[in-house]
Amino acid sequence: MGVRNIGIFGKRNVGKSSFINVLTGQNIAIVSSVAGTTNDPVKKRIELPEIGPCTLIDTAGIDDEGDLGELRVNKSLQIIEEIDMAVVLYVANNFGKEERNLMKILKNKDVPCLIVHNQSDILELDADGAKRIADEYGVKVIEFSCCRLDTDRQVEEIDKVDKTMAQVVNNIPDKKTIMSGLVKKGKKYVLVCPIDIEAPKERLILPQVMTIRDILDNNGIAVVLQPQELREYLKEEMSRFGNGTHLSESGCIENNCAGSNISMVITDSSVFKTVAEIMDSVLAEVGKSKDYLPLTSFSILLSRMKCPFEEFIKGAEKIDKLGEGSNVLILESCSHHVTCNDIGRVKIPKMLPEGINFTFIQGLDAIPYGAQYDLAIQCGGCMITAKQLENRVRKLIDRGIAVTNYGMAIAKISGILNRCIKGL
Repeated sequence: MGVRNIGIFGKRNVGKSSFINVLTGQNIAIVSSVAGTTNDPVKKRIELPEIGPCTLIDTAGIDDEGDLGELRVNKSLQIIEEIDMAVVLYVANNFGKEERNLMKILKNKDVPCLIVHNQSDILELDADGAKRIADEYGVKVIEFSCCRLDTDRQVEEIDKVDKTMAQVVNNIPDKKTIMSGLVKKGKKYVLVCPIDIEAPKERLILPQVMTIRDILDNNGIAVVLQPQELREYLKEEMSRFGNGTHLSESGCIENNCAGSNISMVITDSSVFKTVAEIMDSVLAEVGKSKDYLPLTSFSILLSRMKCPFEEFIKGAEKIDKLGEGSNVLILESCSHHVTCNDIGRVKIPKMLPEGINFTFIQGLDAIPYGAQYDLAIQCGGCMITAKQLENRVRKLIDRGIAVTNYGMAIAKISGILNRCIKGL
């Protein structure tokens, strides 16, 4: 299922921070009787008994006032773009315009929700009112208090919240993993991970780690090496066992030899062309076609997992129509130090025709829609949630702007896109 993001919303002083602290059994969020204590969303990764790993996000009050208060409210509402579930707190049976406006936004964003009447030790839940709210929005409404003097009752209420949240979460369709449906037990998956100036110091990038874990979870064998090691490895494996992996006419990955070991080669997009050339050379030596051993990239697998995959494929085809005067948007969803080998700001622009106008956006900064873009090229999006990436990409598509990602763009420019998406 993966890590779920759960946003906690409500007016000021309804006990959002206390709710998180009681639920987790930790003093994670600052609690104060002063209205507006929580200014910016506060995130805490936690494992809840009935849900497993999740991120709880404490938000500012949706009724905050003044110019600064409006900024806080907007910041809280932006969190809806990245959450899998919302918990809406209200008190004193007062479910007013702010809560109703929030519920409308959640419904429009298709975010499942649980409504909690908090501070019920001060004023108990009005059952009739709760039923009307539940019927109107089609969600569960439960009673809770962070300050029960009866310890047993407090434990019971926490347990009820855990179980009810789990019911909502468990009705959310499971997220795809990066290698969903691609791993066969006992087969080898060769991961080409260049360790160069672009590689983060002392670690692998997240998609590489995700791929390794997914292969291991499904009882496959992950072989990790650098581009300069690939040729000798493939030659040794194929000479020793022969390679029985191939793509069928329907495009599905099949194995036609009991001794076959290598099922797929997955590479960092920055060395796509180099890896393809090495594979083609070795395959030619053993008398096999280019399609005999599947090739793709971490970036393409990530887009298959998190994005509208078919839209990205269509977007990549727009590269053939780019030329002098074209406007291309490059979306880098994480902030990082730009180097002379930066894939988004340097390598991809150099691969495209001269005379193109590039606009670069880092992180989740607002996209300037004043210009008419011919294409948007999104990074893999490994440092943002699937919800954030989907919402960002969908806004572009809804405006008629073609979108693709780094991996597909490089594969298209290198003339190997169809090969790298076949069977996915």
